[in-house]
Amino acid sequence: MGETMQDWVRARVEELPGVTVDQPFGPEVDVFRVRGLMFMALSPSSSTRVTLKSAPADAEALRATYPAIIPGYHMNKKHWITLLPDESLEQGLVEELVTEAYRLVVAKLPRAQRPVDLELFGRV
Repeated sequence: MGETMQDWVRARVEELPGVTVDQPFGPEVDVFRVRGLMFMALSPSSSTRVTLKSAPADAEALRATYPAIIPGYHMNKKHWITLLPDESLEQGLVEELVTEAYRLVVAKLPRAQRPVDLELFGRV
């Protein structure tokens, strides 16, 4: 059995500094935060959807391009996207979307609280 989208997401999030995980909505959903601010939600089940913070223009473009990317499930549809497990989403794209969700939340933090320098982190 090959890797799943959930495997890609969990591997990428483990590389991000300052991330914590809790379950404020119950054991069905892991919420990933940086300095207390949520950037991702993930169901621990194997056939899962991943909900990520996204810039509104990016979210709109992603939804128009990929049928497996829909408005954020149970979230603000303008600022959140949900990735459905689908073979059309490549690992690199999924990892990039996780990184960008993290960067968006880190950017809202005061500089002294940021676990990374955004000028350097996550840029190719």
